[in-house]
Amino acid sequence: MTGIWKQLRLAFAALAAFGAATAHAGPTLLFEPATGKVLYSEDLDDEWHPASLTKIMTAYLAFEAIKDGTLKLDQKISCSDLAFQQSPSKVGLPVGAEMTVETALQALIVKSANDVAMMLAEAISGNDTAFVALMNNTARRLGMSRTTFVNPNGLPAALQVTTARDLARLARATFADYPQYAYLWGMQEMRYGKIRMGTHNGLLKSFEGADGMKTGFICDSGFNVVASATREGQRLMAVVLGENTGAERTIRAGALLEHGFQNVGWKALFNTTQTIDTMPLAADARSITSMRQSVISWECGTRGRPRTVNLGKAKPKTVSMRVAKAKAEAAAKAAKAKGAAQDATAAPDQAPAAITPEAKPAPAKAGQGAALKDKLKDKTLNQVASGAPAKAQAPAPSPSPSPVEAKPAAATTAP
Repeated sequence: MTGIWKQLRLAFAALAAFGAATAHAGPTLLFEPATGKVLYSEDLDDEWHPASLTKIMTAYLAFEAIKDGTLKLDQKISCSDLAFQQSPSKVGLPVGAEMTVETALQALIVKSANDVAMMLAEAISGNDTAFVALMNNTARRLGMSRTTFVNPNGLPAALQVTTARDLARLARATFADYPQYAYLWGMQEMRYGKIRMGTHNGLLKSFEGADGMKTGFICDSGFNVVASATREGQRLMAVVLGENTGAERTIRAGALLEHGFQNVGWKALFNTTQTIDTMPLAADARSITSMRQSVISWECGTRGRPRTVNLGKAKPKTVSMRVAKAKAEAAAKAAKAKGAAQDATAAPDQAPAAITPEAKPAPAKAGQGAALKDKLKDKTLNQVASGAPAKAQAPAPSPSPSPVEAKPAAATTAP
């Protein structure tokens, strides 16, 4: 009996945390991928911008291409001009640079690299237009009836929309059809050369049992995530769309998953659960909603921009930035060496002596003039008497000016 009450307390605690996280929330869905059973849903058929959750479909099609032999994991794909032009998040490869398909998949999933998504699209279908058509055909095959793709990476596009239910169908198919690549969705970081790139999925570092999947964000979508966690051999997945911050996204997804693990037994006991395929389409499903005015992000103009950084000292974050900085430094060193060589050639063999103003004798003080005059006269007479030539007397050095009287020398500039 004690064990039952303990489970009840845990269930109510999870439900309280979950309820606190549901206020003013976007579409959400909690389900069991093995059976498709829905454990909780809210606005699951409302249209929403997927943002980088689009890359789940891009990865699915890459897995499919590897399966049918179109791609190989060790095959190298190159960065085209179109891939180079994609906005961040990105690896930043220069045009013509290459990486293997395996590394590209890691960059796509962990870094959420928009340029790499385009590289994979072109490698699979030849061009992005043909790949987008393949994406939409695959979406229909998987039952994603309210989803339309416009690009392979999720960058802002008015017509690129999906729903929580459709994303659940895609995530479920990805794990079911290609379990051998499940490890990619749980990677916390990846490396490309000396560059380390970390995941945006905070659950992988904070939630017990978290083992994947993918995050997404643009201003109009807010902060999205499809999250997976496994405890005692049971996997649950949550779809969270439209949170105001990345932290709120993590908290809400974690609350959903915790609620599911605490209550999945009760759901099975009463057997009242429908699946993502059997639940009827919501009659009040809404068209696209923009979160631009609600999200808290400097990129969207709703948060103070980060402090300025000295770009000369900042560490370049992308490969192209590193290459550009290295070239600039090499050019600066070459120009400095060339200038020094020219100065050495133009310089004379011996530098001219510095020209200084002629020193003026200091005026004699009162009472000393007559004595000095008599002394000089006697010395001159003695020299004449002995036949020695008289030596010119150097004028007495002028005393150093006082600090008040001293004037700084005029500043000079190198030619």
